[in-house]
Amino acid sequence: MSDASTSPRPARGRPPRLDQARTIDTALALLDDSGLDALTMRRLADAMGVQAGALYRYFRTKDDLLAAMAERMMADVRVPAGAVDWSGRLSGLARALRQALLAHRDGARVFAGTHSTGPGTLGFAEACVGVLRDAGFGDADAARAMMAVVHFTVGHTLEEQAALRPDGGFPADPEVLREAVTAGGYPHLTAALPTLAEPDYAPHFEFGLALLVTGLAARVSPS
Repeated sequence: MSDASTSPRPARGRPPRLDQARTIDTALALLDDSGLDALTMRRLADAMGVQAGALYRYFRTKDDLLAAMAERMMADVRVPAGAVDWSGRLSGLARALRQALLAHRDGARVFAGTHSTGPGTLGFAEACVGVLRDAGFGDADAARAMMAVVHFTVGHTLEEQAALRPDGGFPADPEVLREAVTAGGYPHLTAALPTLAEPDYAPHFEFGLALLVTGLAARVSPS
């Protein structure tokens, strides 16, 4: 047991300097401020006012921290209400996932590959698989369809966030693309340039999501 004379307690009424929830919130704040590449365990410890080794009480590795951050983002996903048919409910879930990832800088990079098993992540997957099973998909197809929707959404959002500057602008100059396409003699790309240079990714997402859901609808067995 620690000696009280050498281990001062936090002031009464003040939250402890380090706890898991506050550490995750601070990590997300640092992520929003500087991006994933600048988020290190040492910088997080400095922001919490502790030694870096203290973080390992809750997170053995940075991957463990990223999984906890992904789970915290998933806690903000809400199953949409109002859609009557399964395709509308599934599309609403995909949109909700995209918005949760877009809510944080590099959110899709944090989420990708973390494989969280927390209630937020599992609750989202449960909702997706439930919608698909209710629609008539078998168990295996429902699982694969859920993964296809998640992978499309995360991959699209990765590209979307990679194109965004921290201030919300876009680093790519459409004129650079326009000059390269027209100078190179690409008539089909020239015809498609207005869409290719469009900085709003929402229509691109909706188009791809509609294709995916339409393909799933063609596959599902009749009830």
